[in-house]
This record gives sequence, C-alpha cells and structure tokens, in this order.
Amino acid sequence: MSAEWVTAVASAGTFVVIAASAIAALIQLRHSRGSNQIIALNECRETLESTEFRDAQRFVSYELPKRLRDPAECKKVAQLPFVGEYEAIATVANFFESMGLFVKSRIIDRHIACDFWSYIVLRNWNALLPVTTYVRQALHTEALWENFEYM
Repeated sequence: MSAEWVTAVASAGTFVVIAASAIAALIQLRHSRGSNQIIALNECRETLESTEFRDAQRFVSYELPKRLRDPAECKKVAQLPFVGEYEAIATVANFFESMGLFVKSRIIDRHIACDFWSYIVLRNWNALLPVTTYVRQALHTEALWENFEYM
C-alpha cells in the first residue's frame, strides 16, 4: 500500500470520527434542550399553582371585568405603576409575558404550552385586553405584553 493510500484512509477515518463527534454533540444538545424545557415547564407549573398567583388570577379573571364597567376605574387602571389590588394585573400579565417569551424563543414547545395552558392564557388575556388597550394608548406603544399576546 502506498503512502497516498494510507493518507487517504487516515483522512477518511478522521472524517468519520469528526462526523460521529458532531452527531453526538447534536444529540446531546437536543437532550439538553429537552432538560431545559422540563425545567421551564416545571417553573411555570409551580407559579401557576402558587397561592399568590391563583389569587391574582382570580382577581383578574373575575373581579376586574366587573370593575372595568366603571369609567373611573378604567382611568385608574391605565396609570402605571399598578397599586393596591391592581398589582394583580402586573403579576398575571408579566408571568404570561415571560411564558410567551419562552414559547416564542422555543424554550418551551408551543404545542405543549397550548395543550397545558390555552384556556388559562386565553381567559386571562381576554380579561386583561381592555387594560392592555388602555395602557398601550397611555404609553403610546404597542410593545406592552406583546409576548403575552403572542402566547
């Protein structure tokens, strides 16, 4: 066997080893991504099940729509920062803003997020839509809670 053949076989062997290493690295990255997704899903679940968040959701979903029938309350809600009971708005909206960012950046798979939380997200978005509209108008920006809206 000539030296050229030995060099060619060694080069081919090196290519195979590098290709196998690259494939193993991609598989490991995929597993790491899955692990990160599990951690993010668990954090979201823990937040959604916390007493503080459940109370905030209850206020946003059931009490806030009643209050928004009064124009004076609508003006109060449009002023930042939220104070008193209205802090629940920021608690809920900011959480779903973060969740939407996780979904948009593919940290959490959108199908999984929608299967788990579509009803909760939609119920809270609908309850907060008037508030979102008022605050966006007051701030002259559409960039408020856009990831929540994406979700």
